[in-house]
Amino acid sequence: MKNSILKSIAFLAIVFFSTNLVSAQKTNQKAVIKTFFHCDHCKECETCGQKFNSEMLKIKGVKMYELDEKAMPLTVYFNSKKTNLQTIREAISKLGYDADDVKADPKAYESLDGCCKA
Repeated sequence: MKNSILKSIAFLAIVFFSTNLVSAQKTNQKAVIKTFFHCDHCKECETCGQKFNSEMLKIKGVKMYELDEKAMPLTVYFNSKKTNLQTIREAISKLGYDADDVKADPKAYESLDGCCKA
């Protein structure tokens, strides 16, 4: 009797932890967003690159991002329970950059350095 209770508890614990692991994996997502930095130093300059970096990481749910410096896609890793891809695109637009089909916000674009505009 005692063995069967222990086996049942062990089985339930395994099922519980497995379910939680699977659901946690579903919330972590990866997306590739087409964008473009217009000059070589944009990634480092204070008004463009550093601002972009700090603001991207302030978006609720964004864990990290990577920018391919040659092809210019932005790979974003985010928690889908806290944000969605459209919200991320709109946040990038508010920084002055196009994000897939979401065009850069005109006011944000105008605030970029002249060399950072197309």
